[in-house]
Amino acid sequence: MDQPEKEITITDVAKQAGVSMATVSRVVNGNNNVKEITRQKVLAVIDKLHYRPNAVARGLASKKSTTIGVIMPSITELLYANLADGIDDVASMYKYNILLTSFDNGKNEEQQLFNSLLAKQVDGIIYMGEQVSDELYESMLNSRVPVVFAGAVDHKNQIASVNIDYVTAARDVVKLLIDNGNQKIAMVTGDLKNSINGDYRLKGYQQALEQGGINYSSNNVFETVYNLQAGAAVWDAINDSGATAAYVTNDLLAAGIVNAAMAAGKNIPQDFEIITSSNTILCDVTRPQMTSVAQPLYDIGAVAMRMLTKLMNKEIVDELEVRLPYSLVKRDTTKKNN
Repeated sequence: MDQPEKEITITDVAKQAGVSMATVSRVVNGNNNVKEITRQKVLAVIDKLHYRPNAVARGLASKKSTTIGVIMPSITELLYANLADGIDDVASMYKYNILLTSFDNGKNEEQQLFNSLLAKQVDGIIYMGEQVSDELYESMLNSRVPVVFAGAVDHKNQIASVNIDYVTAARDVVKLLIDNGNQKIAMVTGDLKNSINGDYRLKGYQQALEQGGINYSSNNVFETVYNLQAGAAVWDAINDSGATAAYVTNDLLAAGIVNAAMAAGKNIPQDFEIITSSNTILCDVTRPQMTSVAQPLYDIGAVAMRMLTKLMNKEIVDELEVRLPYSLVKRDTTKKNN
């Protein structure tokens, strides 16, 4: 029977290179305090022996795990997948591993996931959820590791965050719909208890209506969950309200509304206009293609990860909240007169 291949250790590399284990460790971790000729000799032995440093062992020596935890609402949601791409690229650049976790909205799993990541000795955590319970928020403030929000907002400005100006973005959307001649505009959103929806997007929606001389009515605000079926299910209520346009806070939800509206005989955008919020690939693949707020999702993730590296290394962060620019991409669910 074949003998199992012997695992190559840092001791093997040090012995063959004729240096100390500390020198090998410095080379592996990119420490500049090694002569170039020695560095090249150690790297040659590493390559020859196919040595792969053990991240856990390195963590024990440095008291760092070189791992960051990411908590996201859904791995399959395109918005969060795009954010995660930005996080992953910057994490790789700084040689951090990612421990990715996800939760189902409404099941209150966030605290459990946060505690689990801390137990795994991560060096920092990025959180993408729209809602943070009081218990979780206190846990984050008192955590032994830094936390950064990606796409989420801390209205108390005590936790670092990267996002867009959700109030102004919502106001711009509704203003465009008003300028297109709509006097009754629905807002279709997730749970208004979520800060982004209830404290920011709703505020922008209300501001635009006020500036357009239109009275706000809570009857025109529809709360539901973020999926295709929910969009189709909410269409009858939107139509019965008399609304001729909708501002929708999720692309999948918006796609469901588009499908249901067209199935009901509505001509989009002549009879009914829709603007959504994330500009994921769904906006291009639906027919008609959907007008959307374009959030710089990849950049939000990348900047959040860079902020986390600074916090983990005790570097100065000038501003705890970073707001990135957004744009409005006009497609076929809004009229062409503007």
